[in-house]
Amino acid sequence: MSLDTVEHAAKTPDVGQPWKELGLKEDEYARIREILGRRPTGAELAMYSVMWSEHCSYKSSKVHLKQFGEKVPENDAMLVGIGENAGVVDVGQGYAVTFKVESHNHPSYIEPYQGAATGVGGIVRDILAMGARPVAVVDPLRFGAADHPDTKRVLPGVVAGIGGYGNCLGLPNIGGEVVFDACYQGNPLVNAGCIGVMKHEDIHLAQASGPGNKVILYGARTGGDGIGGVSVLASETFESTGPAKRPAVQVGDPFQEKLLIECTLEIFKEKLVAGIQDLGGAGLSCATSELASAGSGGMRVELDTVPLRDSSLSPEEILMSESQERMCAIVEPQHVDRFLEICEKWDVIATVIGEVTEGSQLEIFWHGEQIVDVPPRSVAHEGPTYHRPFARPSWQDALQADDAGKLARPANAAELREQVLRLVSSPNQASKSWITDQYDRFVQGNTVLAMPEDAGIVRIDEETNLGVAMATDGNGRYAKLDPYTGAQLALAEAYRNVAATGAKPLAISDCLNFGSPEDPDVMWQFAEATRGLADGCLELGTPVTGGNVSLYNQTGDTAIHPTPVVAVLGVIDDVTRRTPVAFAEEGQLLYLLGDTHEEFGGSAWSEVVHQHLGGLPPKVDLGREKLLGEILISASRDGMVDAAHDLSDGGLIQAVTESCLRGGKGARLVVPDGLDAFTFLFSESAGRAVVSVPRSEELRFNDMCGARGLPVARIGVVDGDAVEVQGEFSIPLTELRTAHEATIPALLA
Repeated sequence: MSLDTVEHAAKTPDVGQPWKELGLKEDEYARIREILGRRPTGAELAMYSVMWSEHCSYKSSKVHLKQFGEKVPENDAMLVGIGENAGVVDVGQGYAVTFKVESHNHPSYIEPYQGAATGVGGIVRDILAMGARPVAVVDPLRFGAADHPDTKRVLPGVVAGIGGYGNCLGLPNIGGEVVFDACYQGNPLVNAGCIGVMKHEDIHLAQASGPGNKVILYGARTGGDGIGGVSVLASETFESTGPAKRPAVQVGDPFQEKLLIECTLEIFKEKLVAGIQDLGGAGLSCATSELASAGSGGMRVELDTVPLRDSSLSPEEILMSESQERMCAIVEPQHVDRFLEICEKWDVIATVIGEVTEGSQLEIFWHGEQIVDVPPRSVAHEGPTYHRPFARPSWQDALQADDAGKLARPANAAELREQVLRLVSSPNQASKSWITDQYDRFVQGNTVLAMPEDAGIVRIDEETNLGVAMATDGNGRYAKLDPYTGAQLALAEAYRNVAATGAKPLAISDCLNFGSPEDPDVMWQFAEATRGLADGCLELGTPVTGGNVSLYNQTGDTAIHPTPVVAVLGVIDDVTRRTPVAFAEEGQLLYLLGDTHEEFGGSAWSEVVHQHLGGLPPKVDLGREKLLGEILISASRDGMVDAAHDLSDGGLIQAVTESCLRGGKGARLVVPDGLDAFTFLFSESAGRAVVSVPRSEELRFNDMCGARGLPVARIGVVDGDAVEVQGEFSIPLTELRTAHEATIPALLA
């Protein structure tokens, strides 16, 4: 087959092209022809198809995402916001922290190990491209029903991929979640987050400016894996027939990535780059078009100089390949030799593949013949914008009317005790140590807190003990009942989790996982969730620094629950003052902060005991969340509390069980006046936490809460070797531990 050059394309307007097979719509193909004034070449068509995919262009979501920039003002900490590889915030002492969460959902269903591993690799390179050293990763995960046979295929592979890649990089895995629900059966959610640290002056941006500057591709050779990969896979629904697209999933090499990280950091240290971009989704198509689009001129690339693993690859395949462990740098001519020297030292392949030009076009050549001549912004930043129709689903009112308040409650103390054991041993509330023990949480020696704590904390300065915290949260059951409130509950929980450790919440990243945008019901869920998140961030003063949208998470007509996952980043001045969840000192007093109401819609109790989803989720009071956060941070800093645990899924009894088991100490609880034992134990009212207070600090703690107007109730004491609810039941810690820890290993044996 002869090469399809720009000249040839201009002379053959009627040649048939596989635009439909590449995921483009007819009007999109027509728009490309209009932009170019001719039909695209095969290489141009490949570039537009991946860059205009849902995953890369956000064509269905960007009209809603604009709220994050328009509604939520940037705070004083914000250094780099939405639009770059990752957001950057000032955490004091001259340090900047960059962080982001992204999805690798579809590839991880098809090939669980490599899908998850390359998800970690991709997010780490995003952080690296900002100029930062990656210091920790997190992984919010969602799987199908815990007892479904396919969960045994997907979950162990995903966990092994995350652990295998992250452990080899030497990055501690400090947080995340694991949730099971039948709605994720054919569409597991593998979201990966990373935190990186740098000095303010080391921030780098993705842009190609300065005519004559060289374009250098460095890292792994380009192969045939991942052609069309995440960019196309994540832009369509799965058919009910199951996995069939293995070649589209990238293959990762963490040892190559480790070399790439160290090589890049040395290059940054010597200030050798004018712009940089990692190669992730859409590969070279993305890196070249985005660098050129964000720069001041054009770019010329000699594609045949790209180092290959497979010499049979066509130009189109090279442009679409999502092979891992690759970066693209813009380097001034006088720095090229030193750049290449450093790459050679680290055994990293580096090749000058082009240069920045005076013009305005991205031009790509293959053995001297031009195969691409496009305006780079039209590829990278001016893709389609869809105003998808959306409407409140016809079934939403009936779902909300199906109130959990009608469900049968335990009739006596014996039933109450039995339901507590059922709750703490249910897959979603049970210990996830079988999973998290496969991750190295303490490599590098700076991990201060890691799962199952409320938030992960890493120290970033060993002299001053400055640290950063991160928590990720999202409850798809709440969001199914009310997407607006569900998104705010995810934000509130992550905010509360960070504050519970003593860290001050600063900013958020998000990963918005939804079904097909072509379904008006799903688009309504998405529109409501983004509106809720933007309104919530405005009220809490936590700007959105960036994030990710993952759509088409559905099989046939069955969509996942709307699942907005929110990551909150916080800063703590002295990590030695952090607050863990463990009740560790006998005789300390237990206090419940916040108000408890009869709120069971979407609750763990309604799911575990009644397999029910209906009603309304807990109410959100973000003003109260902010106040609670301030109290928790002050109490931690001033030594008024020794342990703190937020209340969320499973209510008070779940939090107390986890804190008791973590510290190896029991608790005697008393039901406060005005509450019945059932509501006290199982309600999931938001804006609450349980803390253990040394007796010497009780007066000071109560005075602080009273002065600030936060409701607080003394509910018991750390004591003994059982969890006892006075007048109701007692469960020995040995029995609770067996129930809590045996579930996941038994399911995955």
